[in-house]
Amino acid sequence: MPDEIDQKRIVEAALFMSQNAMSIEDLVKATGIASPGFVRNALEELIKEYAEKGTSLEIVKIADKYVFSLKEPYAAKVSGLAVGPDLSRGALRILAYISKNDGMVQSELVKLFGSTTYEYMSELSGKEFVETKKSGRTKKIFVTNKFREYFNM
Repeated sequence: MPDEIDQKRIVEAALFMSQNAMSIEDLVKATGIASPGFVRNALEELIKEYAEKGTSLEIVKIADKYVFSLKEPYAAKVSGLAVGPDLSRGALRILAYISKNDGMVQSELVKLFGSTTYEYMSELSGKEFVETKKSGRTKKIFVTNKFREYFNM
């Protein structure tokens, strides 16, 4: 039937439009396809199709999530066009630690990472990935909703 929408292509479209990696459960919700088994099979077929095609695109499984990606060497050639949080490596490292220890005190973070922590905290606060709340002579650090949404947590 020409008006019928190909369910596998809906899964493909959902992955393409998502800014984050998606689990099978995420794809079930996003596509309205009730069968996780169908979504899993569609993903396996799509992975195979993209692997066999001579395109720059691929679907990659990372842990239990799937994401559209560029194959190498294409990714390296056009990576400057990507829009992202543009965080320095140090800020990203500190953000990862904070996310695992949400609510930690800043003085502990400074003990672990040194005085450059203040510079990275300024960067992370400016991008609204963390917020601080006064706690005695120091501050407690929390990840924000923006962090959770951006990193799909």
